Amino acid sequence: MNSQANSQDLLSAGLSMGTVMLKVGDMNTMTAYYQQALGLDPVAEGLGGVYLGRGATPLVHLAPAAGLQLPSRGEAGLFHTAFLFQDRQALAATIATAARYDARLFAGSADHLVSEAFYFTDPEGNGIELYFDKPRGSWEWTTAAGGRREVHMDNRALPPQLYLQEHLTEEALAGQRRAGAAVGHVHLQVGDTETAEQFYVRVLGFERTAGWHGQAIFVAAGGYHHHMAMNVWNSRGAGPRKDTLGLAEVLIRVPAEDEVGALA
Repeated sequence: MNSQANSQDLLSAGLSMGTVMLKVGDMNTMTAYYQQALGLDPVAEGLGGVYLGRGATPLVHLAPAAGLQLPSRGEAGLFHTAFLFQDRQALAATIATAARYDARLFAGSADHLVSEAFYFTDPEGNGIELYFDKPRGSWEWTTAAGGRREVHMDNRALPPQLYLQEHLTEEALAGQRRAGAAVGHVHLQVGDTETAEQFYVRVLGFERTAGWHGQAIFVAAGGYHHHMAMNVWNSRGAGPRKDTLGLAEVLIRVPAEDEVGALA
């Protein structure tokens, strides 16, 4: 069965990822991490928690949920929130502050061919990716079964110390909070990739842009490498999500109100 959406049903090329909401047990610890390690500032706050971002753009919403438990490793939920930086210097500045804040929370790095990525875990176990996109003209696309275009991604070595030596500057550190950043994509862990593909492609209208040996799928709008991904590396067979700490909401922005009505 072809799970690709019909062309008229595809999400707009102007789609972007919005704020990611996390349910938080320890607001002080988590707020300190996102402010001091990732260089985000409060954009708004109130009884519903705090929105943190760059400039006037909220990237993360931390919502107090002290009565909830941490999810187990194998449950469906968040794999990571990926923050996209405008240049390598801005990315290097945030890698440096995150590593200095607590080097134990560093989880790895990779050259994905389309991007350069560095991985961390926040104090409550939520995955974080900090990344920079290589120019779109350098991305390699191939034609898969059924005529679908797929982008070529990989996991190649990207030594963090060498990256910092090449790209970290005092100017970037001093201007860290003025440098733009966005939620570039959100990666979920799910129980079954085929079910996820049916929903995100057939129902919502993303295009599938890549797969990984039946273990992960990547979907996007407008020819991006991926706005969302879903994998079963830790969570194969997981059932419906429980009410736990961690991911609460993923906001997807479309350019026109008509598109919201069409999706509904």
